[in-house]
Amino acid sequence: MANITRIKAADDGKKRESSSADGGDGITRKVTVKAKKSENKKVRAEAKKAAKAEKKAAKKAAREGKKVFILFRPFVALGRYIRDSFAEMRQVRWPDRKSTWKMTLSVIFYVILVATFIMLVDALFTFLFNQLLSNV
Repeated sequence: MANITRIKAADDGKKRESSSADGGDGITRKVTVKAKKSENKKVRAEAKKAAKAEKKAAKKAAREGKKVFILFRPFVALGRYIRDSFAEMRQVRWPDRKSTWKMTLSVIFYVILVATFIMLVDALFTFLFNQLLSNV
């Protein structure tokens, strides 16, 4: 749906006789309706995405049509893996410096916490086994 932002009535230079039902002014008027720029951008973006998807599908279909010699298949698979890995890395939304430090410090804290717990449990079991074995 196009929102009307400007209506322009202009003379196109042609004059004709009009009846009283037309308005009776004798001038042909031209009305121009413009859509908002944001809507034009959205339409262009959607058209661009559709063209890109169509091009990608055609490229994929052309690639699937090719038969690869059996000895080259591992190398083709490795190349596809590397290409797809780089594509995934481009899609990653990396955190900013502040959130990176928060996450790093929380990991360090929990590692220290779990290591302390394991050391305490190990010391407890060592003490218990030494007590049990010394009594035997």
